[in-house]
Amino acid sequence: MDFAYTPQQEALRREVRQFIKENITPELANELDPESATEDRRGLGPRAKELYKKIYDRGWLGITYPKEYGGQGGDRLTQYIVEEEFTRVGIQTTLGGSGAPAIMAAGTEEQKKFYIPGLIKREVSFCLGFTEPHAGADLANLRCSAVRDGDYYVINGQKMYTSAAHMSTHIYLMARTDRNAPKHEGISIFLFPMDIPGITVRPLWTIQNNPTAPLGTTYGNARTNETFFDNVRIHKSCLLGEENKGWRVGSMGLNLDRVGASRYLISVRRNEDIVNFVKKNSIGDYAPGKDPAIRDKIAELWIEAQVCRLMTMRSMSIVERGGNFTYEGSAEKVWAPEHGVRVTESITQMLGQYGTLLRTSPHAIEKGVFAHNVMGSFQSGINHGSVQVMRDQVARRGLGLPSARKSKKAEAK
Repeated sequence: MDFAYTPQQEALRREVRQFIKENITPELANELDPESATEDRRGLGPRAKELYKKIYDRGWLGITYPKEYGGQGGDRLTQYIVEEEFTRVGIQTTLGGSGAPAIMAAGTEEQKKFYIPGLIKREVSFCLGFTEPHAGADLANLRCSAVRDGDYYVINGQKMYTSAAHMSTHIYLMARTDRNAPKHEGISIFLFPMDIPGITVRPLWTIQNNPTAPLGTTYGNARTNETFFDNVRIHKSCLLGEENKGWRVGSMGLNLDRVGASRYLISVRRNEDIVNFVKKNSIGDYAPGKDPAIRDKIAELWIEAQVCRLMTMRSMSIVERGGNFTYEGSAEKVWAPEHGVRVTESITQMLGQYGTLLRTSPHAIEKGVFAHNVMGSFQSGINHGSVQVMRDQVARRGLGLPSARKSKKAEAK
């Protein structure tokens, strides 16, 4: 299969790059810097709002979403090109991680007409309420409950690592609605505002907090959160999909959210950073770019990075054709994060002690981005599903292998 770009697509890439050159100012970059997002605020800052309006007016937001919901009705490769260029400068132009794919697949017409245009225009933003203190990789053990009370649900419980909960307008919450059902059943998804009475958001400061990571760091957020729900009452219209069918909705949404340039670049930008650095820079009298061993290692890692890209292209092609997208997103989620870990470890070895200096050090390389990437890299193997869980999904959905539980029962017989 030929994944080369057409002349029209290359022209679009040049247009996007020129737009970025003209509109990404130092003031905007400062506003987008993670250091400025450590305090509670809802939505975007003023400069970011102005930028997203310009991007929206160009038709570069919601490219693949239907026009009746505020999108452009375009193709995924166009979206990929736009997303790739903006992601490199820290601008998110797609709805990955927003819950939008799940809303499109399982939402009511009312939910689609409200949330999708709002998400595209950046007037609505979601945080993800999945993980709990006792239910991380094994999410099906969650305990946060939603009890039906007439036309309302009453939510009680706690969520952990609800990143951006202090900034988001809404939450995409997974809660248990039937305690007597098997653990993968009796779970539902809810969409509701974060300003409802009974919600408390408390900061959890990460290893990137002191000092904060520079813009461009992979998983460089200084803050995540724990969120508490104390008799939070939401209307039944907040339910996404059918009651007690939330596991399927949540899994489908996460799988579709993994498709696109943003996910591919999480791991691959590290390769680009080190290539750009060794081409132009030396460390004292030492020029890493002239060391044959380093050049060989960078080439090896770059080839692995192209595997990340091709896996992403394959997933986009399947979704674009309306094919059966089952295990491919999980396979990407195994390869790309583990590649990212290998890259950060290798870069540290290439740069020696300088590669461990954080942002505040006067001798830090590239504002310390390489050192901060090391601290964030291992997180990628856990976020949005651990690589161990993803391997299990590849085995069962892709290869048709039985689950470990079924295998043990068969052996016992």
